[in-house]
Amino acid sequence: MTDPYSIDHLPGRTIDLDGQAYLFFSGTSYLGLAQNPAFRALLTEGMAQYGTVFGSSRNGNLQLRIYEEAEVKLAAFARAEAALTLSSGMLAGQAVVNWLKGQGFGFLYGPNAHPAIWQEPNTRLPTLSFDDWTKQVPELVATAPMRHIVIALNSLDALFSVGYSFEWVNQLPADQEITLLVDDSHGLGVIGPEGSGIGSQIPRRDNVRLIVTASLAKAMGLPGGVIFSDSQTLESIRRTAFFGACSPTPPAYLYAFGQAQGLYHAAFDRLLENIRQFENRVGDSDLFQHIPAYPVFYTAQDQLYSSLLANRIFVYSFAYPSPTDKPNTRIVINAMHQPEDIEQLGDILYGKTK
Repeated sequence: MTDPYSIDHLPGRTIDLDGQAYLFFSGTSYLGLAQNPAFRALLTEGMAQYGTVFGSSRNGNLQLRIYEEAEVKLAAFARAEAALTLSSGMLAGQAVVNWLKGQGFGFLYGPNAHPAIWQEPNTRLPTLSFDDWTKQVPELVATAPMRHIVIALNSLDALFSVGYSFEWVNQLPADQEITLLVDDSHGLGVIGPEGSGIGSQIPRRDNVRLIVTASLAKAMGLPGGVIFSDSQTLESIRRTAFFGACSPTPPAYLYAFGQAQGLYHAAFDRLLENIRQFENRVGDSDLFQHIPAYPVFYTAQDQLYSSLLANRIFVYSFAYPSPTDKPNTRIVINAMHQPEDIEQLGDILYGKTK
């Protein structure tokens, strides 16, 4: 792979490379809120009231009501009982893991589980496919030496655009206490009814506690992270020293979120229209692998990056998660794209007669 490009502006529909405009089909700003003028105006209002940052503990003796107000709205958005915000998705995951580890629970990891929900920096993950792994999970839980097991996994595979079914949760043992910890960073705002995320799509079991964590910096366009669960669990996490020592999400962004519900719904609808347009252009082509109605289109043909770049289209393609890994090449559709952008992309990929 070539050296990375450097720019001095935020990517939107396009980016400027060496004085030339390139269509931008990369990044994780799926809903385009970071470039939405109406959302930025709300953020300006928020900064006028709350400044740029609140550098105090959420558990201090002076608290801002905006946090609880925004968390109620986040929980409603995600169709969860309750929500708790932190300054990043990574910190949200680690706050949960720290709390669970402190209770001595055993951990069982799914394939490609995000580092935000790892116990240790070098956690070993299963190399099986997700489907094969889920077939083993009920037995692994039933034979685990610890009675309370944490199953930690992603809501989907965003790198290769593979969706996950959670029907296997119905097969878990009914006589054990289980915590299901799901990182939904690439699902919140994009999948589920009205972009509500994975939570409402996971079967409920009386003995399975569900905790969903997510970065808010992707589809949601906010510099922070969130934990969704039942109120009692979140209150216990909030009482930990780990949470108490964390700086919170800048309050101006949570103000903007609270005022922007219509913007989120409109961006989600626009995103679905754009995805459908590109799906219709892709048709039954075997060039891409993707989840239906999901904005990421993965390809094993890494040379596609150079070909598209030569036609002033910039797509995601670099080694991930470490520099020694194989490049991951994918096209990312977002809510900012115009129909002509997607048509131009399709013309270059398939020709105008496709």
